[in-house]
Amino acid sequence: MRDRTRYLYLAVIVAVLLGIMVGFLWPDVGTALKPLGTGFVALIQMVIGPIIFCTIVLGVGSVRQAAKVGKVGGLALGYFIVMSTVALIIGLLVGNLIDPGAGLQLTDSARQAAETAAAEGGEASTVDFLLGIIPKTLVSSLTEGSVLQALLVALLAGFALQAMGPKGEPILRGIEHLQRLVFRILAMIMWAAPVGAFGAMAAVVGATGIEALKSLAIIMIAFYVTCVLFVGVVLGTILWAVARINLWSLLRYLGREFLLILSTSSSETALPRLIAKMEHLGVSKAVAGITVPTGYSFNLDGTAIYLTMATLFIATATGSPLEFGEQLALLLFMMIASKGAAGVTGAGLATLAGGLQAHRPELVDGVGLIVGIDRFMSEARALTNFAGNAVAAVLVGTWTGEFDRERAGQVLAGQAPFDEATLLDDDEPERREPAKEMTPA
Repeated sequence: MRDRTRYLYLAVIVAVLLGIMVGFLWPDVGTALKPLGTGFVALIQMVIGPIIFCTIVLGVGSVRQAAKVGKVGGLALGYFIVMSTVALIIGLLVGNLIDPGAGLQLTDSARQAAETAAAEGGEASTVDFLLGIIPKTLVSSLTEGSVLQALLVALLAGFALQAMGPKGEPILRGIEHLQRLVFRILAMIMWAAPVGAFGAMAAVVGATGIEALKSLAIIMIAFYVTCVLFVGVVLGTILWAVARINLWSLLRYLGREFLLILSTSSSETALPRLIAKMEHLGVSKAVAGITVPTGYSFNLDGTAIYLTMATLFIATATGSPLEFGEQLALLLFMMIASKGAAGVTGAGLATLAGGLQAHRPELVDGVGLIVGIDRFMSEARALTNFAGNAVAAVLVGTWTGEFDRERAGQVLAGQAPFDEATLLDDDEPERREPAKEMTPA
């Protein structure tokens, strides 16, 4: 089965190349293929809620002390805030250094696209975001596709099972069986990845063409370089200093997930696999189940860099440069408004437009300047956010003593391959023993 999944991801690479070719040669055909990519992402999103629910309930419910869960969550949130701030500062420095956007002109079509994005971004305020965390019912949290709603209900269920003690064990076993079912469904969905990748790439290339990329090459390349430096230098240094794990070994271990994100431009498609792979790497169920889903809403390193650089780009291009104080106030607002939308394709653009609409309405039209390449910048945002969440899981696991470094060494060396068929370590008793130790007596 592992050999066949290897062929699957080779097929994804071929599909991406074919999609680019179709988009360039037959733009109308490429644009018409967009539903293929949209449908694949929708299939992944279909199982996100149940997977988050099962993973967090099993992680929290199997820990004896509720204080340990609070410690994991507190460390994770503290780390996310610090790293988002660092990403914000880096984006400001690079954006002010390269001074992008000079000499560009705003077309009528770009202006119309900006108005649409601003309308989408202005629909939700910070209060709406906070109230939106509360689902209408317990079940709706698993059906409406909200990561934060599923996270809230799962935490409540996990703590309730803790309080039930031994009486909650049958429920935990039932949820564990449900998790196996959902992961099996996900493994089946992954066989549609080549089709989704082909449709997504054909659509974006057909819609933007090569000219849009040429005119905006500076900001796009600068953004990619900044993301690479952030991941390689900042995250890589912290990961080695804290956990003694080589960043590039970790990224190589997650290579298939990066390919999936690159082809769909959404980190949400790789969320379930990241949880499974972090557990396989040696991160405990509790840490992986809490840190990764929370990181998808609060650990927005790539999005922070994007918002800073895009804002400076638009301000310069429209002839209305921002003072440093204005930059900080506007971008801090955008960081808060973007919480919970990190894995959604195009959410960064809507957040950017909504923030400008609220603080500097005269700059909103400038959003149309980057609409053409936002899809490509969205890929860098998603890849950076994903790398940041993977590193965060290892770091939080190390700080809480819930990370098996010896196990990680074996996995990264290829001695304990990840089971692509089930996404679970059902056949590895030694990995299940720590969980038994934490099960309530």
